[in-house]
Amino acid sequence: MEIGKFVELVGYRDEPPGWYLVNELGEEVLLPNKFVPEKFEKGDEINVFIYLDNEERLTATTQIPKIKLNGFAFLEVMDVNRYGAFLDWGLDKQLMVPYREQKNKMEVGQKYMVYLKFDDKSERLIGSNKINKFLNNDDLDVSVGDEVDLLVIDRTDLGRNVIVNQKYKGLIYQNQIFKKIKYGDALKGFVKEIRYDNKIDVVLEKQGYRNVIEPHSKKILDYLEANNGYMPYTDKSSPDDIRLAFEMSKKNFKKAIGSLYREKIIRLEKDGTYLA
Repeated sequence: MEIGKFVELVGYRDEPPGWYLVNELGEEVLLPNKFVPEKFEKGDEINVFIYLDNEERLTATTQIPKIKLNGFAFLEVMDVNRYGAFLDWGLDKQLMVPYREQKNKMEVGQKYMVYLKFDDKSERLIGSNKINKFLNNDDLDVSVGDEVDLLVIDRTDLGRNVIVNQKYKGLIYQNQIFKKIKYGDALKGFVKEIRYDNKIDVVLEKQGYRNVIEPHSKKILDYLEANNGYMPYTDKSSPDDIRLAFEMSKKNFKKAIGSLYREKIIRLEKDGTYLA
């Protein structure tokens, strides 16, 4: 009955505090009454999350935690006391981050990126804000071009560091960021390059001419249609104006309007761009 994971269990017996569930090894855990579905009967299967309740008892719940064992999430601090900080992770019992696992002292109302781990000393789940020690790029299972899940973390001189697929550290270069992103954002991205030292370069847009052109062309057409078929932007517009209006680079903008022009969907005039 592994703590911190979802398991499929079977209803075994009904008691006043709730239903006792059992696994194939005969190990039991309590599912409190407030989490028991209506018309639940002996022998019914149910998917539950296993954790320790406020009394440190092994307990099952149908609540969905915001973070999984050995994973990362951006969570809010609800309370701080002499033991550490207590974060909202989607369960009735809050997740503790002991002071020894805090990179900087956590404050109530603030959100932090944390890692969920099983603490061997206390034999319970705890959080850690020292996230870099849990990111390891030694053994990668991603390839160039793969779509990946990203969590935005700290800023560097080169761009923004990200957590890739809840496992690895990656980097989005500043000149590849064409929209506002901030610490804690969950995004989709694509692996652009894996360097010789296993560092991962990531972009937010799929690479390749057709894949870059088509979504940007659609964004430009959407803008034109929403503005009576006209926009004041052309290939002579400044990169900053294009980035603010369309969240794309001038290079991608020029490719997109070039494609639309060749297909005779738009016409280019001195005062702007029109739908043909």
